[in-house]
Amino acid sequence: MDDERTKPLSRPTPGDASHDAHEERVRAAFDDLGAKLGDRATPETRASVESLRAATLDKDAARLRAQLDDVKEKHGWLWEELTTHPRVTALVNELALMGL
Repeated sequence: MDDERTKPLSRPTPGDASHDAHEERVRAAFDDLGAKLGDRATPETRASVESLRAATLDKDAARLRAQLDDVKEKHGWLWEELTTHPRVTALVNELALMGL
């Protein structure tokens, strides 16, 4: 049986419209988060956010999980901000649902 639902998702190539849309969504979500964090973010927490952005942009589930675990362990307040930020949460949930 050739069921479309069981086929793995193809990874878009750079320049692909869905790839560009993903990049834009990631940029907008993390830029918005950065603005919300404002002066509370130290250089260390900004580096953590940038690592999360890069992992999300690359759709790298293992790296994203590791970064999220690191943030949860080291930066409780930042973890709280991440889990309540609607755009960032939507991206992470989307990647989780895609099995990434």
